[in-house]
Amino acid sequence: MHALGPEPNFNESMYFNAYDPGTRLGGFFRLGNRANEGSGEMTLCLYLPDGRMAFMFRRPRVTDNDAFDAAGMRFEVVEPFVELRVAYEGSAVLLDDPLQMADPRRAFESNPHTTCAVDLVYRGSSAMFGGEPDEPAERPGEEFARGHYEQLVEVSGSVQVGDERWELHGHGLRDHSWGPRYWQAPWYYRWLTGNVGTDFGFMGSRIARRDGPGTRGGFVWDGGTLTPCHDFRIRSTWEGDARYHRSLEAELVTPDRTWVVRGSVLGLIPLRNLRRDPDGHELVTRISEGLTEWTLDDGRVGYGLSEYLDQIVDGVPVGLDE
Repeated sequence: MHALGPEPNFNESMYFNAYDPGTRLGGFFRLGNRANEGSGEMTLCLYLPDGRMAFMFRRPRVTDNDAFDAAGMRFEVVEPFVELRVAYEGSAVLLDDPLQMADPRRAFESNPHTTCAVDLVYRGSSAMFGGEPDEPAERPGEEFARGHYEQLVEVSGSVQVGDERWELHGHGLRDHSWGPRYWQAPWYYRWLTGNVGTDFGFMGSRIARRDGPGTRGGFVWDGGTLTPCHDFRIRSTWEGDARYHRSLEAELVTPDRTWVVRGSVLGLIPLRNLRRDPDGHELVTRISEGLTEWTLDDGRVGYGLSEYLDQIVDGVPVGLDE
């Protein structure tokens, strides 16, 4: 954990995702401490094998930055960068149609709730990517993470939803961020994570600013070497009036070659964040979380997440042209 900064919106968070192609069970887990605001953010999302999702979001009271432990979820560092544990015990809403979460109040009130328990061990399988730069990488007012790193991981453990229980053995990615954060800071972003077993994995990131080019990057892991990408390009296919991404093609450009990955979204849930600007106008941010099957240009198949964040203006996500 890092010292709590003076910024009102200081955030420290960890995120973990996972997918097991054997059981067809996936998910992600996030805890964010916003101690200067007196609250936190807890997100649990499980993509169940039959297409349903189990989901929970809470804003627990958090007044210090001593640990990731709130609203029934806990992250434990057993050995830094080597082994971490994720645990949850609480409730979840069961969604036959995850797109209902576009209206979270209605989704929570109109769908059944059940018990949920998660006990997972994450072990690092790649080198680390990222850190905290010596000089600020973001302009004042546009901060999203002063420091941020990511790592591909192997995952094992158990997940229980109601009376159903699964043993999970798969792969994923974890990250750790700290510094001031508003979800409205990026104009939009695209964040792709994927694993093909332990031998190959990648992350692609596109962050757009309102008035500038933004950033493109990521990394490719070949089982022994982590190579940063100096460019990242993405094309998406949109579906429905709400314009959710359903398929995509991305190019991860390294000094030696360009990797092409094609993604097919297996399940998607739209999440949102609301905040008011200084003039009292409501700002709406949508974060679409897609469990995605990836096919590499050499035919190998892997799995991961495609996370699309967009500011919503006049009911339309702003990043449709990306």
